[in-house]
Amino acid sequence: MKNLKIFIVEEKNSIKEVMKKIAVNARGVVFVCKGGRLLATVTDGDIRRYILAGGDIEEEVSQAAHYSPVFVYPEEREQAKDIMIRRSITALPVVDHDNRIMDIFFLRYPDEEDAEEAKDGLDVPVVIMAGGKGQRLKPFTDILPKPLIPLGEKTVTERIIMRFQKYGCNRFYMVINYKKNFIKAYFADNEMKYNIQFIEEEKFLGTAGGLKLVQGKVSGDFFVSNCDILIDADYQAILEEHVRKQCVITLVCAHKKYQMPYGTVEGDEEGYVCNMQEKPILSYNINTGLYVINEKFLDRIPGDTFVDMTELVGECIRKKEKVGIYLIEEEQWLDTGQMEELEKTYAALKLNG
Repeated sequence: MKNLKIFIVEEKNSIKEVMKKIAVNARGVVFVCKGGRLLATVTDGDIRRYILAGGDIEEEVSQAAHYSPVFVYPEEREQAKDIMIRRSITALPVVDHDNRIMDIFFLRYPDEEDAEEAKDGLDVPVVIMAGGKGQRLKPFTDILPKPLIPLGEKTVTERIIMRFQKYGCNRFYMVINYKKNFIKAYFADNEMKYNIQFIEEEKFLGTAGGLKLVQGKVSGDFFVSNCDILIDADYQAILEEHVRKQCVITLVCAHKKYQMPYGTVEGDEEGYVCNMQEKPILSYNINTGLYVINEKFLDRIPGDTFVDMTELVGECIRKKEKVGIYLIEEEQWLDTGQMEELEKTYAALKLNG
């Protein structure tokens, strides 16, 4: 039996309070009731858009709510799944004829189903870097740590884990710092039992310094992922390419094209125009935040020192060590690390929000 209380709020509750309740229920939605009767719904996406529009999280939740909630009566239960698919929603309350919530149906996402059909094979460790404060996601991260930002019914970190599980990876190490007890409590209470070992930073060590803490816990080659990205790629092919080229580290990069909105002009040393292009298309390889690393790379990281990945990779290049690149298309990379990108992620995953 579901604990319905964690899905129900009152109109007088602040958006900040509602964000905390969404974090507790881990389903990305709450239902606004008055006198026990259903009035409206609020999703994490509604709150995100409200914040992007300059809304104050201390205001009442009615400012972000939708007052035409979709629901079914008990005799319509069998239609619930079809209704959710047709209306593109992932949570559907069952109400009695006084509009009081009796139950809630939840629709599973395709990537959750994929995780259950995991491939055998890789069984290599995965390190998730989850210690940062998530400054680009404020004020969300004033309440929730970045690894627990909801994407529908699952947090972004759970979706990262599920994608690795699809390829047979089941050993996870999570480097944590900011709101670390919140993160540990969430996974301790989670219904799905993940094989996660938490590695605690005592101070902020940058995008790579915390990796030193897994030395001695992992061996050979292993994956490292930031906690705010989703990569839709063949992880087995990435690992095989890394091993084949005998790299100390391989960067998974997204091939990004950007069209200049203006024509460009090039001049020579004497001040004459030598070339013009009308709105040229520029091409870049963007570091996505997913890596394959050999344990030898950990020797390059100084202990108890703030250091970023860019600095360490640059040092490897200067020392003529093999640094690989694995290219994916821009559409295969979803960045949830800033508010503006969350909308694109929701659209790409076809999530309700």
